[in-house]
Amino acid sequence: MTRAAWLFIAPFGIFYILFMIWPVIYMIITSFFNTSLVRKGFGSFAGVANYHEMLTRPDFWSALWHTIQFTIYTTPPLVILAFVFAVLANRVQHGQWFFRLAFFVPFILPSAAIALIWTFIFTPSTGLWNSFQALLGDQNPLPVLGTPSIAMVGIAITTLWWTIGFNFVLYLAGLQDIPRELYEAAAVDGATQWQQIRAITIPLLSRTTTLVLLLQIIASMKIFDQVYLMTGGGPGISTQVLLGLITGTAFTDNRIGAASAASVLLFIVIVIITVARQVITMVQERRAARND
Repeated sequence: MTRAAWLFIAPFGIFYILFMIWPVIYMIITSFFNTSLVRKGFGSFAGVANYHEMLTRPDFWSALWHTIQFTIYTTPPLVILAFVFAVLANRVQHGQWFFRLAFFVPFILPSAAIALIWTFIFTPSTGLWNSFQALLGDQNPLPVLGTPSIAMVGIAITTLWWTIGFNFVLYLAGLQDIPRELYEAAAVDGATQWQQIRAITIPLLSRTTTLVLLLQIIASMKIFDQVYLMTGGGPGISTQVLLGLITGTAFTDNRIGAASAASVLLFIVIVIITVARQVITMVQERRAARND
């Protein structure tokens, strides 16, 4: 690369190192120390004591399970529904821009606005959700965000409405790269709409699906805003997620070292899930290639 090229990428590189690479390095280093917000420096060396503490804390495993639970609740519908809506929108001949706008607008709203809207919807007695349940004949509906067994479901529904637009746009972009001649040829051969989707759309969007799935898993594992703003981890600790535990440990207990250890453990979990998904995809592609 020439000097001019290095000069062009230097501003981005500097900010990337300062705000992305260095925080990760600092997190890993502090995870081995008793670093605190009330003391300067890294503090005393703790070795793996912070990791041992987190791995033996019941609330750590509870928060990890709630994070995985949220991922299970949100990932399948956010992938499947985004695909279905994108296929339907792609078949619209006129006004496709309206569907793009309608699905994507919620995604650009700030999390605080989303939390406020859905907290109002789930408000007992006066919320739209309770009014809808009353129309169905349930005169004593449970408060969604106030019931431990369904509070996470309410947060998942909020997230589904908020973020489906991003996956929708990715799928729509992938669909528009598929030549329409393939569908026309399949229609001439007598293939139904479902047969066209199964034999053409799904296989040709396999890489897009892999990308959407990985991005969605990572985003769901990093859930924090909705929980913090809508339930604060409650009722009790029924919706306490791992990033909520990390935030509380760091900024309430002032224990940066322990919080960093929990962050590293979360990072490891995300990497394991991501690698596992990639391995499964590679195995499936190899089997498909052998069958062909």
